[in-house]
Amino acid sequence: MSKTIETTLIQNIFRILLAFFMVYAGFSHLTFNRVDFQAQVPDWLPLSKDSVVVLSGIVEMALGLGLAFWKKERVVFGWALALFFILVFPGNIAQYLDQKDAFGALNSDKARLIRLFFQPVLIAWALWSTGAFKDWRTRKTED
Repeated sequence: MSKTIETTLIQNIFRILLAFFMVYAGFSHLTFNRVDFQAQVPDWLPLSKDSVVVLSGIVEMALGLGLAFWKKERVVFGWALALFFILVFPGNIAQYLDQKDAFGALNSDKARLIRLFFQPVLIAWALWSTGAFKDWRTRKTED
């Protein structure tokens, strides 16, 4: 078991911002953006679109709350959130390929394509703000 990785004030601020964003996004999955999020669920997924949206909303809220309040496990939450962002990425690609509008702003191929480039940013944000990058580098040099 390695020691707790320290993070800077700016990393903590960005971690809390990401946590807030995740809780808000999760809440919006369950309420006012529910139909828009269904546009991101690929047609080939063998589950109901509404079930996927509800479940992913619950996961987003849990990850956001974990990022905000479970300091000792923030690295684990950073990796879990990065994995979550990777797992939902096929939905973003499907939304682009299927030309499905959502959220008012995702109403063109250009807007949907630009959005795809933000997924790596979210992954990096999760890993950096939680100290997961630093933890991984530290573990790598200890081996």
